[in-house]
Amino acid sequence: MLKSSHRSIVVGDRVVDLANETLRDRWGGIVPLRPRAWAVLRLLAARAGQLVGKNEIMDEVWSDCEVTEDSLIQAIGDIRRALGDGGRSALKTLPRRGYVLVAGERPINTKVVSGNTPQPAGLEELSGYSSMPHLSIIVLPFSNIGGDPAQDYFVDGVTESLTTDLSRIAGSFVIGRNTAFTFKGKPVDARQIGRDLNVRYVLEGSVQRGSNRFRLNAQLIDTETGSHVWADRFDKPAAELLDTQDEIVSRLANTLNAELIAAEARRAERSPRPDAMDLYFQGRALQNKGVTRALLTQARDFFARSLALDPGNIEAAIAAAQVDVSVGSAFMADDVNVHFRAAEMALDGALLHAPNHPRAHMLLGAVQIQTNRIDNGVAQCRRSLTLDPNLADAHGFIGLGKYQSGRSEEVEGHIQEALRLSPRDTRAFLWYMFVGLAKLSVNADREALDWFRRSLQANRNHALSHFHFATALALVGDLQEARSIAAAGLALDPGFTIRRYRINAKGDNPIYLARRQRCFEGLRLAGVPEG
Repeated sequence: MLKSSHRSIVVGDRVVDLANETLRDRWGGIVPLRPRAWAVLRLLAARAGQLVGKNEIMDEVWSDCEVTEDSLIQAIGDIRRALGDGGRSALKTLPRRGYVLVAGERPINTKVVSGNTPQPAGLEELSGYSSMPHLSIIVLPFSNIGGDPAQDYFVDGVTESLTTDLSRIAGSFVIGRNTAFTFKGKPVDARQIGRDLNVRYVLEGSVQRGSNRFRLNAQLIDTETGSHVWADRFDKPAAELLDTQDEIVSRLANTLNAELIAAEARRAERSPRPDAMDLYFQGRALQNKGVTRALLTQARDFFARSLALDPGNIEAAIAAAQVDVSVGSAFMADDVNVHFRAAEMALDGALLHAPNHPRAHMLLGAVQIQTNRIDNGVAQCRRSLTLDPNLADAHGFIGLGKYQSGRSEEVEGHIQEALRLSPRDTRAFLWYMFVGLAKLSVNADREALDWFRRSLQANRNHALSHFHFATALALVGDLQEARSIAAAGLALDPGFTIRRYRINAKGDNPIYLARRQRCFEGLRLAGVPEG
């Protein structure tokens, strides 16, 4: 039993009576709480103003049984409802760490700050935190429009698979399927769900089947405002229902990854005191905009600030390493290996602490592929896919590895697999460029032009795509457009030269090296400086 020198704690218009083990309203009436929820509240009240870790709460309250974190989440939701409008906001969530109950009266444990007024220990840390965890989401059971019971298995399968796949997103907090399915078939209010379960987003959707086609609609809702963040739909032949379930889930998960990062970055921009994850999401949003020196410099700064606040932030460390991978990959330095070495050191360090981190393995693979260790790099990318089958970018890097090992005819197949998983991926412009390079290397110049053009249509913030497109244009004789495209590339990266491109060959495969010679010729014709 917890001991306390205080017999009661005031929270909003409720009183946590520790002596009598009851929660009372303003008139003295008892507010009902289930035993486990009361035990959580008692623990938080006994240490009001202090962070109480999730594991500690689980060990204390559920010491007699094995439960998942869903049980704690349900208890926190029960407590917030019991505290009512006046006290709900006093129960704060610190993402990935635990909970703090901010009491209205002097808390049990205090420390003195300026003057002689006691303040809750750790309260100043809360000012930079939202009461809801970053990337917190619940996937509600999708509706089966038409009510055909034969389709329930598919509708429920999409819901369950999305719950699993979204939990793989870095930094996400996804409510478990058992909790989510308690809402099946019930009218829901997204804002109320956000308050009750302490999540920022609700994903809901529906499946409708016609005679020979089915349509899946999905929408992401911000629980604080009730507004729609994103919506999309899929139309597929009914005959492909089972075959395309994984594809639909992968596409939704990959799209939501980018949309959630963008949404979190917008929130962070409004925060007067951004926390480490706020800064991380702002940096990631910049990375998703393209590969230019300005974007990468800004992104690096956000990651550095994030790591200054939280040196143990693995996500920020990996994202910072990706900046170096991008600089090296895009030939944005005279010696790209300096950046690849820095990235590899950071990724090795991250994997010591998070050995099963998919993106860390993928980026390490990207470094190895581009530093003449192609087989090892491809193996790292394949390992990342066993950890996260939705990691479409890993297929892209495997395609790059095939190009650099002189197996250009195999590149397109890997890129098509990436596009199947994530057709509108923020990194798709790189994948298109990889296929263009493969086509160019086997003298399929007209096909290469189509892929390079798609790369620029997907994202113009990438100088190297401009240079490769200009190369292909020059080789087919369109010198005017080639010079115009090359000039646009030089505006993005004024330091790029043919010499820099030549001396930084990413491998020693003789087929790869021989095929690069055509690129030098095309770059000269397009007016790129020799250096």
